[in-house]
Amino acid sequence: MSSPRVHVRYWLETGDDPQRAAEVIAGEQSSGTFLKLAGETPELKARSGARIESLTVLEQAAGASLPGGMASDRHTRCELVLSWPLDNFGASLPNLVDTIAGNLFELRQVSGLRILELSLPQAFADAYPGPAFGMAGTRALAGVAQGPLIGTIIKPSVGLNPRETAEQVRQLVEGGIDFIKDDELQADGPHCPFRERVSAVMAVINEHAQKTGRKVMMAFNITGELDQMKARHDWVLQHGGTCVMVCVNSVGLVGMSAIRRHSQLPIHAHRAGWGILSRSPWLGWSFPAWQVLWRLAGADHLHVNGLRNKFSEPDEVVAEAARSVIKPLFAEAPMTVVPVFSSAQTGLQARDTFQALGCADLIVTAGGGIFGHPDGVSAGVTAFRQAWDAAMQGIDLKQHAQGRPALQRALDFW
Repeated sequence: MSSPRVHVRYWLETGDDPQRAAEVIAGEQSSGTFLKLAGETPELKARSGARIESLTVLEQAAGASLPGGMASDRHTRCELVLSWPLDNFGASLPNLVDTIAGNLFELRQVSGLRILELSLPQAFADAYPGPAFGMAGTRALAGVAQGPLIGTIIKPSVGLNPRETAEQVRQLVEGGIDFIKDDELQADGPHCPFRERVSAVMAVINEHAQKTGRKVMMAFNITGELDQMKARHDWVLQHGGTCVMVCVNSVGLVGMSAIRRHSQLPIHAHRAGWGILSRSPWLGWSFPAWQVLWRLAGADHLHVNGLRNKFSEPDEVVAEAARSVIKPLFAEAPMTVVPVFSSAQTGLQARDTFQALGCADLIVTAGGGIFGHPDGVSAGVTAFRQAWDAAMQGIDLKQHAQGRPALQRALDFW
């Protein structure tokens, strides 16, 4: 019985003959090397070699997009699909990445390479549990049955002490917020120790929950060494918290998988450092391929940027990213996660975000869009929620603002 296969679609630019470049990549990332070896028999290659499934020439390039490649006066851009037998590495995310995103980026034949799509066999769903909570579990814990979770980030990013952080949280929970998160820069520094911050903040959240019957979800940043992350998770759980946050590029797949196995809370996955992997169009990963790894590793929420954001990604890339995390991974294990929209978000993006995703199963976080309301935080939250009500009902925002003073005033500063 043949081994199931992993399939990867690449964008490739090469100064070599495209077929020869594809063969070099396939050999380098499986059974071959730069010389023909006696041990690489036809039988071994048939069993363990990477296979070129398709190679489509797209266009010719004026020159090499990346430095260090082979000298050539002709560079060709292609779409390349390779596959590998699962038997080469097993259902292991770290070893998968070594294979599909390892030394091929450094090959002289490569003057541009980007991973566009990743398709995995069912064995990965059997080996990795994926998200424990997803949207349904998040809604249950946050007490938000429908519509987006309206959220925000503690700002300033760093500099507030535990008491000041708790006071900011008090304003937010009293203002009707659904979700709050630490900034990714806030961890466990001496000015704002993690345990003191959690204790102070959860005292506020728990008191509010006792009064209202609904507990606001707070994602505390537990990023650190593995033993630290486990201890921080346990401290949050002990104090009644309902979410933890991890910066996935910092802790890696092994760290993320380990904290998923330990965690009893939803894991809010921040993609800090994503631009290193994605910003060049000639190198790195597309988000739809990259996010597969983190869903398998156990993320419940995953940042996707936001429409009309303050960063470099255009709206169509953000929308594609958001749709990718709610697309089922496997027939028997969908592993869908919650897309988190952030970065310069206001109620003005609500309609387009709702239409781009096709639903309101999401978290949207706004800093200035809430805190900047001239009538205070409560009015900012109210206006944001009303903007989303209009988006989901298909009502013009300005029309919906009539008779709703919080939203009306928000339109002036958004």
